[in-house]
Amino acid sequence: MDTTSPSFSQRIIQGGWIGKIALALLSLGAVWWVGSKAIQSPALFYQQIINGLQLGFVYALIALGYTMVYGIVRLINFAHGDVFMVGAFISYFAVSKFSLHVWPSSVFPGISATISVVLGTLTVVVLTMLLCALLAMVIERIAYKPLRTAPRISALITAIGMSFFLEYFGALDFVFTPNFITYKRPFDISIWYLKDGFHKLETGTSAPDGSVIFSNILIIIILTSLFLVLSLNFFIMHTKIGKAMRASSYDKPTSRLMGINVDGIISITFAIGAALAGVGGILYATAYPSIFFWMGITPGLKAFIAAVLGGIGNIPGAFLGALIMGQAEVLSAGYISTPMRDAIAFAILILVLLVRPTGIFGEPEQEKA
Repeated sequence: MDTTSPSFSQRIIQGGWIGKIALALLSLGAVWWVGSKAIQSPALFYQQIINGLQLGFVYALIALGYTMVYGIVRLINFAHGDVFMVGAFISYFAVSKFSLHVWPSSVFPGISATISVVLGTLTVVVLTMLLCALLAMVIERIAYKPLRTAPRISALITAIGMSFFLEYFGALDFVFTPNFITYKRPFDISIWYLKDGFHKLETGTSAPDGSVIFSNILIIIILTSLFLVLSLNFFIMHTKIGKAMRASSYDKPTSRLMGINVDGIISITFAIGAALAGVGGILYATAYPSIFFWMGITPGLKAFIAAVLGGIGNIPGAFLGALIMGQAEVLSAGYISTPMRDAIAFAILILVLLVRPTGIFGEPEQEKA
């Protein structure tokens, strides 16, 4: 008898089947629970799905920054969520203090109000993207570049420190404020409800029972996120800089020998990720109009979990992971309890790391020849 061969129980443990079985049981339990609730109240279920989509598409814009930076630098930039916060505040001041969202009306008095708001809002978005990109490039040059060859734990601790610095610096009265602020939306909100067809909800009225409600905010978030994700994917796959980013991600020394400015590519990567986070900050504040200096912590961590879930370093994976996270958070808040939405999000992270550490679309790293 061969006593050196592993037993059946040892093979189960070594193969990670305990975690996989636990994940399968939890998944079946969650599907059964949500399915039973959906049968009891279909309208409420559809409403939760819509709310989850709205949140998930915002998380996607933040998760892309995490996955891009990690894909090239192998750094988890925990300050990324705070850049998201800065983007929300920049757009707030641009709209409420400088009325930048209606500047065309001031310059061209005869212009249509709709065109003025569209052009003005796009100006606010572009300004926010540029300032967030500049902030990220400064952070990368000052805090991360000197640690490029240091142990990864040094860069990770620096990222956490930079996160706290941005939060508490933003809490100063002469920077942002330590108080909660009601965000002024740059455009009017239109609400529709779905019951026996699509109907616009008039101001001061309520939708009939059993209706599914959505607003133009949902449509704007989905269209903006899809446009930016597709544009980013095209940029990375079909442009010279994108090819340089992929080469730098695979092998930095060889990329330098091929004439690629790796340091410049890393700065561009930080800038693009921060610009997307800035747009995410605008969309998040528009959908949930209350901003404060700590607002980047939880969405930033949720987006990081989404990136890990999809396969950190993989752009389609980060997008899919963000949509899953949005649904998981909203469904758990709606059908279990509001505090449980955060617990379930981190439980998903633990299960993913136990069962498939590389995520849905991730592949195990291989040694380069």
